[in-house]
Amino acid sequence: MQFIKNLTQGFPAITGIRWFNLSVLVITPALSLYGLLYVHIFWNTVVCTTLYYIYSMLGYHRLWSHRSYNASFPLQVFLILAGASAVQGSCYWWSRRHRSHHRHTDTDLDPYNSERGLLWTHIGWIIFESDLKPGPADISDLRNDPLVQVAAPMVLYWKGGFFFVGALRMTACHHSTFCINSIAHYLGSTPYDDKHSPRDHLLSAILTMGEGYHNFHHQFPMDYRNAFRWYQYDPTKWFISVCHWIGLASHLRVFPSNEIEKGALTMKLKVLKDVQDSIEWPVPPHELPVVTWETFQEESKSRTLLLISGFIHDVSLFLDTHPGGPVLLTRNSGKDMTASFFGGVYAHSHAAHNLIGMMRVGILAGGVEAPAEHAIPPSQRLVIRANTSH
Repeated sequence: MQFIKNLTQGFPAITGIRWFNLSVLVITPALSLYGLLYVHIFWNTVVCTTLYYIYSMLGYHRLWSHRSYNASFPLQVFLILAGASAVQGSCYWWSRRHRSHHRHTDTDLDPYNSERGLLWTHIGWIIFESDLKPGPADISDLRNDPLVQVAAPMVLYWKGGFFFVGALRMTACHHSTFCINSIAHYLGSTPYDDKHSPRDHLLSAILTMGEGYHNFHHQFPMDYRNAFRWYQYDPTKWFISVCHWIGLASHLRVFPSNEIEKGALTMKLKVLKDVQDSIEWPVPPHELPVVTWETFQEESKSRTLLLISGFIHDVSLFLDTHPGGPVLLTRNSGKDMTASFFGGVYAHSHAAHNLIGMMRVGILAGGVEAPAEHAIPPSQRLVIRANTSH
């Protein structure tokens, strides 16, 4: 039920249907299904479909939407044809909306606002007209780029080429790209910042050909990489690196590693702080009563109290579970067991130190047995608090 709710929550008021977009998104998967059922599949068709899919997914994103590197003119032509082959709108149209998405993430100025549910972010914003408009973004460079203003052709092939290289590959490209806006804002973790919805996940990266490390991408959008770690799946990063190596790309932009690690550490500390706040800790020393040696001795006759490092501990409720047995505790009630606890009898573990801290009920005045002449007057003595937590 929660999944269904996530699919449809927050849909905006629909003012119309984009019939061309809807037709493309219905016809291409229908043709793909027909081909899979009735058209013989040759191995060279599979290879061609796969390679063409990879090519189409290189597209507009990192060069034109984020200017994360500089590309030579031949590489620009190669990439703009790749984007056009996916049939997802012009480079100008696509990049302009993607910049709005980054500038106005998770707001009504975000064309694929994740707050409106998975169905809207995945495909709804493509097929429905609404009163939502993309927010302002600087697109002056796109307006002044002559290549971006040129329409690119689309070529389809007959039979296997038509059904697989064309329709099936196009369907895969559409929904892979849509997953960047939907699944990558829903599935995974937020290792760099949790202010907005983008998340990192290997499955998202596989579905989107490397664009699924989306939390990193939204934090560092000008970085040519989508995956910071060497082992993370990001074929587009590898493609750009190869282009740089052979001289087709230059000025690859990367965010300083120190700042990336700083962001990751901040999130880890935040998670640890949440864990810390969920754990019960010993009573702070300033909240414990300070008592005399005489009071300690008197109360140790009615319950098992041990003095360790100046703190008085009520171990009465621990007698039955003490690994050394109850006698070792009861016969030493009212005694200073600091030396014994720290190795005189047994060098206790960190767990034992944590556990005994939860049994603190008071602080001994002076921290050791006080001489009679320095004893606190009876009128100033405080009663040792009862330990009810164990």
